[in-house]
Amino acid sequence: MVLLCTCRAGITRETGDHEGMVLIPEGEFTMGGVGPYARRDELPRHRVKIDSFYLDLTEVTNRRFRQFVGATGYVTTAERKVDWEELKKGAPPGTPKPPVEKLEPGSMVFKEPAEPGPLDYHRWWHWVNGADWRHPDGPGSSIDGRDDHPVVHISIEDALAFASWAGKRLPTEAEWEYAARGGIDGKPYVWGEEEPDEKRANLFQGEFPGKNTEEDRFKTTAPVKSFPPNGYGLYDMAGNVWEWTGDRYSPFTYLERVLRDGRGAVSHNPQGPSQCTDPEKQASNLHVVRGGSFLCHPSYCASYRPSARMKLSADTGMCHVGFRCAKDKED
Repeated sequence: MVLLCTCRAGITRETGDHEGMVLIPEGEFTMGGVGPYARRDELPRHRVKIDSFYLDLTEVTNRRFRQFVGATGYVTTAERKVDWEELKKGAPPGTPKPPVEKLEPGSMVFKEPAEPGPLDYHRWWHWVNGADWRHPDGPGSSIDGRDDHPVVHISIEDALAFASWAGKRLPTEAEWEYAARGGIDGKPYVWGEEEPDEKRANLFQGEFPGKNTEEDRFKTTAPVKSFPPNGYGLYDMAGNVWEWTGDRYSPFTYLERVLRDGRGAVSHNPQGPSQCTDPEKQASNLHVVRGGSFLCHPSYCASYRPSARMKLSADTGMCHVGFRCAKDKED
């Protein structure tokens, strides 16, 4: 059953039961990197206890996001002209103002390089004016016939707006990893194997970034539920699209947690830092995304692992970034 109610600000939002969600049981697990692909910001490994909560069965689809936009008139970040004064607040000091065309509505789109070359993301990521959730590849593209694909080109502001309307929230990093593991602790992949199974997720097959063989049948996003679920019945916790969490990013999150709680202690429902810390980019608006995407490949990021973390500017939308929502379990 779905009901509508009015928030304090006067915006009508959706409320209802937990249709389309999975109840994740409470429990403990070891959070952090496992295996040869583990990176520094996934360490040290530490024990975490998570209370029971609900998580969306799938990533939020174009169909669901369209319902939200139709009910609220919401305009996504990618559909708005960029406010440079606001943007530079989260950029490293001294960042030059982008060209005028880069301040027009748009988003980041992946394009396979025509020629072989170094693994440098500047070769395949391009700002495309007019790219947004309705036009994932830019002007002339559409989501017609893609209602069951995950919505993309979503900033964290967009994800939070949808979650508020739906009476939900974004999961924490710890909740997301716990749920992604599906009850299997201490393994590098969500399926419990020691090696990735490319038939069980929407990943990049072939030679990244210029030759996608599409052995999994999908060059970009796949309809949700196209691949088997994990142990909790959740779909696409590896591959398809990156998913926003509610936590800010710091490469020192786990170390600071262990120093605070003590080595060997169990952290209970931990959350991210109150402020973003990133010596590499010196940016202040980075949040954590999880799960990897259809662009993940072992030669570059191998981020289809449950412990893999990626930082992304809060105001950024990309053609491989979406989200799913969480909800507290009522006592």
